[in-house]
Amino acid sequence: MTTTPSKSRSSSWLPSWAPNDPAFWEAGGKARAWRTLAVTTFALTLAFATWFMVSAIVVRLNGIGFNLSKSQLFWLTAMPGLAAGLLRLVHMFLIPMYGSRHTLTLATLSLLIPAVGWGVAVQNPQTPFWVLMLLAFAAGLGGGNFSSFMPSTNLFFPKHMQGTALGIQAGIGNFGVSLTQFLTPWVVGVNLFWFVPGGYQAWTWANKTQDIWLQNASWVYIPWLLLAALLTWLLIRSVPVKANFGQQFAIFRDKHTWVMTSIYMMTFGAFSGLAAAFPLLIKELYGGFENPPLPLKFAFYGPLIGSAVRVLFGMVADRTGGAVLTTISALGMGLGAVAVTFFVTPTSLDSFPFFVAAMLAIFLFSGIGNASTFRQMPIIFNPPQSAGVIGWTAAIAAFGPFIVSMLISANLAASGNVKAFFFGLAVFCALNLALNWYFYGRRGAEKPS
Repeated sequence: MTTTPSKSRSSSWLPSWAPNDPAFWEAGGKARAWRTLAVTTFALTLAFATWFMVSAIVVRLNGIGFNLSKSQLFWLTAMPGLAAGLLRLVHMFLIPMYGSRHTLTLATLSLLIPAVGWGVAVQNPQTPFWVLMLLAFAAGLGGGNFSSFMPSTNLFFPKHMQGTALGIQAGIGNFGVSLTQFLTPWVVGVNLFWFVPGGYQAWTWANKTQDIWLQNASWVYIPWLLLAALLTWLLIRSVPVKANFGQQFAIFRDKHTWVMTSIYMMTFGAFSGLAAAFPLLIKELYGGFENPPLPLKFAFYGPLIGSAVRVLFGMVADRTGGAVLTTISALGMGLGAVAVTFFVTPTSLDSFPFFVAAMLAIFLFSGIGNASTFRQMPIIFNPPQSAGVIGWTAAIAAFGPFIVSMLISANLAASGNVKAFFFGLAVFCALNLALNWYFYGRRGAEKPS
């Protein structure tokens, strides 16, 4: 991959780009890079909100007349993760081939498919399950976009600022997860789209019934997606990079690609997976008691904390290095996972605050790791490889919602609780703690980062 300009390329492509040249950076590169980051971060936040809106919708489906089993509900929360992982494998090749302007604009417009579709589907309780599954898969378009946004940002900033830039974009983008879980209970209570055919649904929860407009949970993003696509087309240009498939596939011959894939699966895989499953997990574990907690009232705190920490620690990682923070992340996540196991077989609501606190601890430390790993990758790999590795690791970690939802569903079916899942997460954290220490964190490590 090079930044050599191509004379045959259109005005969508910058004539040259040299962010590591101080004179170029100060003369105008810095302003363009930060403007690009602002626009693409706005679009990425909407992408994450669209990706995770299914997790906020499914907890209300049976309450408005659908008749879905526990397994079917977890399948719906899992499908966006499956789609995101598969689509990220495609997205990781698009920026060098088609450029940031075309790729990111079209990727943003594609999110109108699930945004419109879910709003229509939830208004009819007779909507077939296979249609809901297709729409859940389509929501994964939002997760797939990440592997175009992040490699694009990686190209716009000098190496010493990539931890900060990627931390800001990924962290604020991750706010889309908490945004959709926080916003949904508010927007569904108001007839926002009174001018569109369709009506309210009678939602029953804890023996109480109220009128809601569940279609708002997805339709609310439509105008913002259109605005984001317009801004992306008008304000973004593409860095003149060239890369063939051979160059991009070279990353798979490097063992560090696989080590970082495992580590990022621990951090972002767990973050995204638990963010998707958290509302339904609250409903399944604590929804049977009198006056049960509303899942979305608490679930949004997890991704909110993880996202905020990712923004902050992206800047910290540029100063301290990533390996030490990844160590802290793995330790904290592992201990948090063990702590959760004490509160997943409740006999009353008294243990609910402790369950939430232990879950939030996992989100907090995953946020630290999400920031530190994105600092490590540009250091471990050279510039042509680092963008590809970021795209690849992000693609695999995007399977988190699918893997976590399926494992939790299987655990509930087999034993009625999720202790085995959280013990397994703790073991996985211990494994990655060892990998990070050996290759990147110890004195004399092969790739100190």
